[in-house]
Amino acid sequence: MGCVMLLAGCKVKTESASKAKAKKKSSTEAKEKLPTKEETTNTPTAQEQKVLIETEKGQMTIVLYPDVAPKTVESFITLIQKGFYNDLTFHRVEPGFVVQGGDPQGNGSGGPGYTIKAEFNSKKHIRGTVAMARSADPDSAGSQFYICLAPQPSLDGKYTVFGQVVEGMDVVDKIAVGDVMKRVYLEPAQPE
Repeated sequence: MGCVMLLAGCKVKTESASKAKAKKKSSTEAKEKLPTKEETTNTPTAQEQKVLIETEKGQMTIVLYPDVAPKTVESFITLIQKGFYNDLTFHRVEPGFVVQGGDPQGNGSGGPGYTIKAEFNSKKHIRGTVAMARSADPDSAGSQFYICLAPQPSLDGKYTVFGQVVEGMDVVDKIAVGDVMKRVYLEPAQPE
């Protein structure tokens, strides 16, 4: 499967044509085009499913976004219900960027044996964002996911955001390469 997350070289590019168009818009048009709070934050809603990840460093809670990434969330939940993520490691930690896990090979090359079509959406890559890792092919995500340690606007619209850490970012901040996801389950907890 090769490299599962192509993030190196993802830099914000300036687009002079876009800037020129933006300057020509009237202030009324600009106000109408301002993003809503919902578009700029990853605020969970009541119907969203929660996932708990128990690690050696503590527990984190993730709220899923089936409204913007239904196939991704469905796949993630199916893998959780099968116990796929239990005892896998976080194989990649880039301070100030992301922590990444979900690879059964433990080296960034593995997956569940299938891929998921990209579901790019308006959710932003803010601190705590959970999104699917992938290779250069937009439709190559499988089981690997990453959690943003800081805002990463250069990734917006290029990776499928499907959740947000709502509790335990202090735990995420402590994750080191090789740390184990001892147990990953849906809330309410599934019987062991």
